[in-house]
This record gives sequence, C-alpha cells and structure tokens, in this order.
Amino acid sequence: MSNLDQVFVTLLHWVVGLVPASLQPWVSTLVIILAIMTVFGTCFALTTILERKILGRMQNRYGPNRVGPCGLFQPVADGIKMLTKEDIVPFSSDQVVHFLAPLVLTIPIWLAFAVIPFGRNMTAIDLNAGLLFFFAIGSASELAVFMAGWAGQNKYSLLGAMRAVAQMISYEVPLVLAAVPVVMLAGSLSLNDIVQAQSGYIAGGLPRWNVLTPWGLAAFIMFLIAATAESNRSPFDLPEGESEIIAGYLTEYSGFKYALFFLGEYMGLFAITSLAVTLFLGGWHAPLPVLEWLPSWFWFGLKFSALIFGFIWIRATLPRLRLDQMLSLAWKFLVPLALLNLLAAAVWHWSGQCRLFPGSMAVRWLVCAAILVFPGIRLGRSLNGLSATPRQYRYAK
Repeated sequence: MSNLDQVFVTLLHWVVGLVPASLQPWVSTLVIILAIMTVFGTCFALTTILERKILGRMQNRYGPNRVGPCGLFQPVADGIKMLTKEDIVPFSSDQVVHFLAPLVLTIPIWLAFAVIPFGRNMTAIDLNAGLLFFFAIGSASELAVFMAGWAGQNKYSLLGAMRAVAQMISYEVPLVLAAVPVVMLAGSLSLNDIVQAQSGYIAGGLPRWNVLTPWGLAAFIMFLIAATAESNRSPFDLPEGESEIIAGYLTEYSGFKYALFFLGEYMGLFAITSLAVTLFLGGWHAPLPVLEWLPSWFWFGLKFSALIFGFIWIRATLPRLRLDQMLSLAWKFLVPLALLNLLAAAVWHWSGQCRLFPGSMAVRWLVCAAILVFPGIRLGRSLNGLSATPRQYRYAK
C-alpha cells in the first residue's frame, strides 16, 4: 500500500529521470504545474455539473439533462460557448486594465496551490512560511476585482467592485484570525508542519485534528463562514446581486474573459477549501488507525469533496444577506469571537502543559467552551437585535 500512497511521487521521479540532469529541475516544475492544473481543472468541470445537479435535486427540479448522457457533457458545452462568444470591450473602457483584470485574478490563485500538502510528500513547494504565502498571494484578488469594476467605466460595475472589495477585506480579517490559533499551537507557519502536528491519535482512537478541540471547532466554523464570503458564495454573493446591480463587476465582461472570472471564483473556493482541510481536518491523515492503509491523497480528496458538498448545500439552503447584515456579521461577531478564540486556544494549551485542571479532558473542554459560548451568545443577541430592527413603511396619502 505504500507504493499506492506514493504512486504520483514515483511517477514524477520516473518522468524527471528521462531527461538530462541539467533540465530536471525545469521538467519537474513543469510536470507539477501541469498536474495541479489538470486535477483542479477537472474538479472545476465536475463541480459545475454536480453543483447544478445537486441544486436541482434539493430544489425539486431537473438539473442539466440535455447535453450527453444525463447531461454530463454540459461543462464541455459551456466551455465551447465561452470560447466562441464575442469578446465585447466597451469603447470608453480602459482596454489594458480590462484585459489584465481576469489574469490578475486567476494567476495568483493557481500559485496558492503550490504550498498545499495534498498527500504524504506531495507538496509542490514546502515553504517555512507557507501559510503566510497563501494569504499574501490571495490578497491579489481584491486588486483584480477593483480593476475589473474600474476598467468598464460602468457605474454598476464600479458599485459591484466596491461592494466586493468591502466584503473581501471585511472577511479576510476573521479568516486570518481563525488560522492564528493553529499557528500558535503548531509553532510553525509551514503547512507541512501543521499537518504533522495533527498526526497520531489520543485516547479512544480519536485523531489529533484541530477541529476536535473547542478552539479548533470554533475556528473551523468561523473559517468556513469567512471562506464562503471570500469566495462570493451564497449567502454572501452580494457583488453579483442580479436584482440590484446586474452582474456587479462582471457586467462589462463576456466570452473567455468572463469564463476566467468564473474559473477564478471556483479555483479560489478549491484553494481555500484545501487550506481548511490542512489547518483543521488533519490534512492527509486518516481519521482512524485501522484506515491508514488507504492512500494519504485519498483522505485529502475525501475531506475536500465533503467540504465542497457543504458549500453547495449552503447555497441551496440560505437566502442572500443584506449588505449591512453581511458587514455586521464580520465586524461585530466574527472578529470579536475570533479574538476570544485566541484566549481559548492559549488556555487549552497551557492547561494541558501545566495540568491546571486535574481530572479529565472534559474539564478543559468545558472551560474553553465557556470562554467562547457565553460571549458568542451575547454577541449573537446584539447582532440579531441590530439586523432585525423593524422597518417603518410610509405611504403617500
């Protein structure tokens, strides 16, 4: 089974060994890039069809069912349509910025996959500050969105871009704060070190995943909420509110450029989902000792698929928020709770090191959970009171 676990690593070494030694670093880099783009490009095509199928099932309607058997060739039809549609550029637009915006969005997202450990010995670049690199490279998306809204010289596009930038900056703060406790307890910014810190099992055969701690569970939930907003997924899809601002910053885009924005949105979702698996779900580690015979990349893919299904389920369930509700949730609930979670993580760590709570793990759980639950309830009530203020309707007499 070790051979199956390392099959992709072995295949890479075999391909690289076919070329002269002077070219091996370049060939290795090229093969890794092609592998990442092929795998996640395939995931993009599958997710688009499966998402529409699942949404159709959940909403009691048919999904795509015309192109190919059971509609499975719908992504191919969509790709051909995007490639053959006319690329319309407004006459008054900034044509250089209009052209660069989709590239600025997609290229950094592809680079973010380079530091994700997809399995044992399956990291393209093992940086000591891999997590910092991921967040730094991801911040380019705000610039790309603003470029897209500004380039079209359209008020709806600019309004959508400003809403998108405000949303992305607001939720980037709790997203980073949710990851800080993981760095604190792992003692490293390397994503491989973070995965290794979650290896092994505790009493009862439970894995040492961060999500199975009180601070880790809270951080995981906050991370997923912020990731949903960062990816412009429902119920945070305000930048593309069709009933309000047409299509937001995408209004003046068509054809292949529009497809690049669509691709970048899904690639961003895949990247941030992969990071969630790495930080909180043990990365490529198996959930039980008896299941370690399965390949490490299989476990990473299974956890990744489960989270993607969760994002689809949320899209089918929750309605779109108002802009004030979205901003209040970030600044008045998630950010204070994420700061409190730093305290909970510190108490969890030092109580285990110094044995402040003799007895069992349950006492530590209760203490750390109390640090989060009671302030969380108070923050939630104040937030609910703010967002549920009754409106007054006045009619002309």
